[in-house]
Amino acid sequence: MFSSSLAGAPLVREPVHAPVAHLIRGGIVEGIHYGSVVVLDADGRVALQIGDIEAAFYPRSAIKPVQAVAMARAGLPLDGELLSLTAASHSGEERHLAGARRILDLAGLTEDHLRNVTDMPFDPVVRDAWVREGRLPSRLAQNCSGKHAAMLYTCMLNGWPLENYLDPGHPLQQAIAEIVEDLTGQRIARVTVDGCGAPLFSISLHGLARATARIVTAAPGTPEARVADAMREHAEMASGSGRDVAALMRAVPGLLSKDGFEGVQVAALADGRAVAVKIADGANRARVPVTAAALARAGVDPGLLAEFAGEPLLGGGEPVGSVRVVRALDPLPATAHP
Repeated sequence: MFSSSLAGAPLVREPVHAPVAHLIRGGIVEGIHYGSVVVLDADGRVALQIGDIEAAFYPRSAIKPVQAVAMARAGLPLDGELLSLTAASHSGEERHLAGARRILDLAGLTEDHLRNVTDMPFDPVVRDAWVREGRLPSRLAQNCSGKHAAMLYTCMLNGWPLENYLDPGHPLQQAIAEIVEDLTGQRIARVTVDGCGAPLFSISLHGLARATARIVTAAPGTPEARVADAMREHAEMASGSGRDVAALMRAVPGLLSKDGFEGVQVAALADGRAVAVKIADGANRARVPVTAAALARAGVDPGLLAEFAGEPLLGGGEPVGSVRVVRALDPLPATAHP
């Protein structure tokens, strides 16, 4: 289905984004969200593209399933909720913190070995509770702690150094970079540092969709299938109990999805159909409905996606408008899908 040969790195340029959603208030376009969208069919062909799907960009946390696959290929023995947490941008709920501790315990390590930044829980309700209780920011509470704990465990299993596991030249990060290129089918354009402190690899939006499609279509028992199964079966561990990405995976059977900061989301169905979205201004209010519309365009029943159409705009506490995706993302007639 997918070629194993690598294309060159995507070009580093200013992305030529296009309108993907309009902010409608009282029947007037009040604002426009620009971005890029790609929809792949089950054979990996581009069924729809809006904006610039080939420019180099940073996928942020939407690349975490690929990072988890790389660690599983390197011998990480986790499955189920702990493997889902490995690919998580978690909310900081107690189950997330407990899971990260379990991974560290399996490695014979402690929170002191983590090198991600300290932070408060990502979920605002959980964060407010922390503040009321007088709890301080910690590395464990930071939303990438599951990934970092798994990185350390992978290093322990392979006899790799622990103290510099975030160095782009470290064997772990080199192994991750290799799998990023393998699954995206393209060379990495640039390497920088993500918010948590880990290396972040620049690919294209098209490459991100292609990588996620390869993960969901991999043979049972492979590292890719293990990651896909873990995230779909334990969606709340990959995000949080109140998060839209978990709700989306629960709503659409067989869907794997991952969000990332700055308006990035990727999603793929079990047959390999996939979508990837980048909102230029990073707005979640556009990311969610645009992703849902892209999935409907890929053939998902729009009825399953109704709750992701976007929050209403309020005036005086009453709905007066909405975020409306562009017409190019309207679903195709039912007869257009096999």
